[in-house]
Amino acid sequence: MQKSGFINVNKKSGFSSASCVNKVKRLVRQCYSEQIKCGHMGTLDPMASGVLPIAVGNATRLFDYFLEKTKRYTATFQFGYLTDTLDSCGTVVKTVDVLPTYNDIVDVIPSFLGKQMQLPPIYSAKNVNGQRSYDLARRGVEVVLQPKEVEITSIKVINQLDEKTFSFDIQCGGGTYIRSIARDLGEKLNSLCTMTALERTLSGKFCIQNAVKLDDLNEENLSDNIISTESLVNFDALIAEGDFAKKIFNGVECFIDKADGLYKIYNENEFYGIAEVCERKIKIRTKLC
Repeated sequence: MQKSGFINVNKKSGFSSASCVNKVKRLVRQCYSEQIKCGHMGTLDPMASGVLPIAVGNATRLFDYFLEKTKRYTATFQFGYLTDTLDSCGTVVKTVDVLPTYNDIVDVIPSFLGKQMQLPPIYSAKNVNGQRSYDLARRGVEVVLQPKEVEITSIKVINQLDEKTFSFDIQCGGGTYIRSIARDLGEKLNSLCTMTALERTLSGKFCIQNAVKLDDLNEENLSDNIISTESLVNFDALIAEGDFAKKIFNGVECFIDKADGLYKIYNENEFYGIAEVCERKIKIRTKLC
């Protein structure tokens, strides 16, 4: 039975990402009768739903390889007010009568595309001197965060639900806050704007169409829903055999006539992990078997 890989979870609104990981961890322990490390690859706020990839076993070592993944969301924004959390879970701090039209929104969207500096919400998981920003904010501590470069590749208005509310399809890079886009869109239109709903439909290779609900996971189908790390790593394959295999898998310095870069490395027919070649010198970078 497969003990390492990813489960593409379709998170329900109202649950934290951590609680989803804990439920998977308990199920994995029940299934395999041992404690196996689990972790999510990109937090979803409790109010948000959708794709939450959860790594199981050695797949947790792949976090750094998935940092630059593309993400896609269906978001609902409501104009006319702003909350302290930038979403409908927070406390209203400002209201305004100015409401943009559909055409007003479409006209300013191009200014949000591409690489730009974005200020994260103070109610976020950003680390501030060893503490989470949202923990400090909840205690009334003044939080000052620095803008961070993000990249937004696409924003499309899907529908106008009423005079204040619009739904959007947004595609962006990792680290982008959709709540911050709502806030900044309101400012750009001389109004105020708050995110009222969010569903992540894509996170790298993981899409909503193939996601499984936590309530549908059980001991009988858990292994079938673990996606192998081998299928998700897009590097050229390198097969180690004979003396070369004995050396490299025992930490002996080896040389190979390959271009610099990362490779999926196999111990004969078995997928082992990720190797790195630099100036013909090869070493194991991440063991995944």
